[in-house]
Amino acid sequence: MFKELDGDQIRVQTNATQTFEGWREVNHVFRHSYQGRMNWSRVNETQYLYRINGTVRKSLGPRSPETERIKEEYVGQRKKLRDRRNRLWAKLKELAPINRAYRLGRIPKIAADILRALDNQQLMGDHLIVVGTHSLYAYEAAAGIHIDGNLIATTDIDLLWDVRRRLRLALLDAPEAGVLGVLKKVDKSFDKTRNAFRARNDDGYLVDLIRPMQQNEISTQIRGVGGESDLEATAITGLQWLMNAPRFNQIAIGDDGYPAFISCVDPRAFALYKRWLAEDAKGRDAAKRRRDRQQAIAVAKIAQNNLGLRFSAKDLTALPLRLTLHAKKLAASASR
Repeated sequence: MFKELDGDQIRVQTNATQTFEGWREVNHVFRHSYQGRMNWSRVNETQYLYRINGTVRKSLGPRSPETERIKEEYVGQRKKLRDRRNRLWAKLKELAPINRAYRLGRIPKIAADILRALDNQQLMGDHLIVVGTHSLYAYEAAAGIHIDGNLIATTDIDLLWDVRRRLRLALLDAPEAGVLGVLKKVDKSFDKTRNAFRARNDDGYLVDLIRPMQQNEISTQIRGVGGESDLEATAITGLQWLMNAPRFNQIAIGDDGYPAFISCVDPRAFALYKRWLAEDAKGRDAAKRRRDRQQAIAVAKIAQNNLGLRFSAKDLTALPLRLTLHAKKLAASASR
């Protein structure tokens, strides 16, 4: 099921991961606090300092030693952050062909681009998490292994929306609002299909927006912030279990050589959920059950043998009994 990375691969992967962590931190601060500019604008006989961000203008007060200091500090810090962000991205650009040469690029480029775009909007982890097969890229990167290609091959990505948090987007540079707007920024050919929860691009790559089933599901209708034009999250039974599971955050490398941040569920929760799908879920296709079972065992092995996570740990107590009943069997399978 696995191939362990050698010493050189681990060294290169660690270097890329640490560089990306630095870039990501600076990028988030820059985009959140230093997007836009500050300008003086005359109103009647008085100059006022304005913070301008897209079409939003906010007055910070009339010209004075205090507002001059505010502008000077803002401009200086903005330049400092922008220069540092550019230097780190240049380093990532140098590392990209090295990552490819060492065969570390794993996430399909389109998926990696989507993950980066969602992370740029600070949606990945806070509002949306990856569920399904793409989670395996996070688990293998953390474990320093590569999983057999047959277990990770897929042409779609599932995004689980934490509806407990209101989805807020500040898409200053996106062509339209909402999750679909982020996808269109990655690839203009993305469009909503007949299934309102799904987007597809011209290459046939699918993105599904899903959410847990609500108690008052009949009267519930939840869309993204883009309104009628955005994707409409579809409800799926059992996802509340994953919503309550511990989160697992990891940086993995795309097949273009550039890293991406993935937020998903704890690998033990993933393995238990996949085991439940394979054994107990009603109406599940036989081929899907077989793949679910294989993925459950593979991820259980990673969690227990590579990451030192135990299925008996207290942090899994939020999962329902019907899932945790599979814990002993999975732990035994992982030990073989």
